[in-house]
Amino acid sequence: MGCGFAKSDKLKKRDRETSLLVPAATAMRAALLIQRWYRQYVARLEMRRRCTWNIFQSIEYAGEQDQIKLYNFFGYLMDHFTPASSERNLISHIFRENNICRNVDWERYFCYKSIEQLHSRYVLQLLGETWRLLRILPNISQISTCHSKEITICGDLHGHLEDLLLVFYKNGLPSSEKPYVFNGDFVDRGKDSLEILLILFSFLLVYPNDVHLNRGNHEDHIVNLRYGFTKEVLGKYRLHGKKILKLLQKIFSWLPLATVIDNKVLVLHGGISDTTDLHLISRVDRHKYVSALRPPKRKRQNRSGMTDSDLEDDDPTTKPVDSSRRRVHSLTHSSSTGTRHEVQRRSLQGLNNRVTCSVEEELKERRRQAGLSQSYGDLRNSLANSDSDPDSGELLESYGDEWKQIVDMLWSDPMPQDGCVPNEVRGGGCYWGPDVTEEVLQRHNLTLLIRSHECKQEGYEFCHNRRVLTIFSASNYYEVGSNRGAYIRMGPDLVPHFIQYQANRATRALTLRQSVGRTERSALRALREKLFAHKSDLISSFQEYDPENTGLISLGHWACAMEAVLRLGLPWRVLRTQLVGDTLDGMLDYHLWFRELAITEPNTELSNASLLETMYKHHSNLETIFRIIDTDNSGLISFEEFRQTWKLLSSHLQTEISDEAISDLAVSIDFNKDGSIDINEFMEAFRLVGGDLLQNEGDPH
Repeated sequence: MGCGFAKSDKLKKRDRETSLLVPAATAMRAALLIQRWYRQYVARLEMRRRCTWNIFQSIEYAGEQDQIKLYNFFGYLMDHFTPASSERNLISHIFRENNICRNVDWERYFCYKSIEQLHSRYVLQLLGETWRLLRILPNISQISTCHSKEITICGDLHGHLEDLLLVFYKNGLPSSEKPYVFNGDFVDRGKDSLEILLILFSFLLVYPNDVHLNRGNHEDHIVNLRYGFTKEVLGKYRLHGKKILKLLQKIFSWLPLATVIDNKVLVLHGGISDTTDLHLISRVDRHKYVSALRPPKRKRQNRSGMTDSDLEDDDPTTKPVDSSRRRVHSLTHSSSTGTRHEVQRRSLQGLNNRVTCSVEEELKERRRQAGLSQSYGDLRNSLANSDSDPDSGELLESYGDEWKQIVDMLWSDPMPQDGCVPNEVRGGGCYWGPDVTEEVLQRHNLTLLIRSHECKQEGYEFCHNRRVLTIFSASNYYEVGSNRGAYIRMGPDLVPHFIQYQANRATRALTLRQSVGRTERSALRALREKLFAHKSDLISSFQEYDPENTGLISLGHWACAMEAVLRLGLPWRVLRTQLVGDTLDGMLDYHLWFRELAITEPNTELSNASLLETMYKHHSNLETIFRIIDTDNSGLISFEEFRQTWKLLSSHLQTEISDEAISDLAVSIDFNKDGSIDINEFMEAFRLVGGDLLQNEGDPH
């Protein structure tokens, strides 16, 4: 009995253990399957997120490159057209020097006491005091930490006031106990750029030794024409907006270029190159470089003792200047009087062919001067071998050296490979590698380079063996949920500590899938507009792979054609699932594909399809030209100014646009038939609209 009872207990115990092991093994397998599925799910979301990021960034950099090309084209017209030519006069005011009149003239022009509008009065007063303070600051600010202080470093804000206020809420307001460094790009893209400037300038005036502002590539009045700051100021201050913009233009040119912390940490906006020399940068006259996109011209004294740049002022407090007193090269190389008069009598349309024949050579030279050659030696040699008149306004060698240094500081980006190459993606500055970082930091006895200029998904990113740190403080930069913002706290140990945030509350209620889906749809919408704008070029490229005109191409050829036309550097094969629907045995019907993109054309009576497509493709350039031509900032341009705008654009694009087509376009968009065109309504009338490519936020493609 006893033995039987004991044996029975052992069997029961074994059965219980076996019964427990079976569910445990099943549960383990289930857990592993769930874990594997979740990792795959997160990996797919991350892949979608990175593709979305690439779309936004590629389109952004392509826009910057277009802006530089357009500005270089204007520079070509200014340098080569005769002073009396109408096309030169249309754009001449954007190239006038910022330090164009004596300080006493600036004081008189920007006098705020006669202004009755309270808000504008204090804005101009604040800006005037800021300008006076910035003039006494060095090019490179030197600051120190101590045991009781941590220095806070902020990156790009780009008009995102909510991010700046959140930083102040989390970290504290600037003070003598809470010093700050703001690393450029305060303006453009966001809607509250001016408010950010006024806040930062106010703290700068109250704590001049504890608030430090570095210049960014968007602290440039030419860049502001394209990316929204000019429009913002003129919209908020209709009566005195032009004065505010002119004073801000002067202030931007006086912003310091870099900050050094404890002689060990270099803080600047863009980056460095293999020729970066902080000793040279500390000695340049930074205010000469009103726009880093164009070097200053040499000042020449006339018989009255005044310089040419003093005379080239459109300030209403100064007298008009006889254009014959300014020396400018003719478009032709001939020096005969008859030839010059012939050029002056030609219309812009007649000169179009002559401009486009030589503009590419001029743009190449300007790109070399801006640091887009393989080495600075090419620039040095071209300047040294130049046989042009030194008083003709050509770029001087000393200016070329200084200019390249500033362009590199404001526009450059790091790359993982060694070396230093032109930044063809942005169109300005360079890409520099880890070897350049080590050499420059070692030469100046530095340990870390902190820069901004690039949006990062987490708000910050190390590279170059943690010797280069990018900080970006504008959260939700591309779209709500697209990225976090961040700032740095740094104490006497010079170890950076990061604080990340999302300023928009709506992002906290979104799941990861919803956040990625929302951002992805926004990016695909922007990409879809690019596709429509290049429809004719894409179809021509597709047809090269379809010699029998079947209307079908392979997906591989589709991807090759997309990159060849758009040149965005995107992973088209990965994006195929978001952009291409059904295929027939792996072949794409590209005519049907364009119809399935679900792009709705704007409501316009214009029948010229090619002109419509040109409008879509270059709407940013057109808006920039419009704002340049609209010198009185009224928001209206006449039909004749509209015609000149399109003629400038056609010269820039090396295309022919007939006067009849331009007239038809002008009439079709003059909705109230008052003989003038409202810029904002015109741009809105041609905005693309369409349905979303993705069906819902949770689509897991």
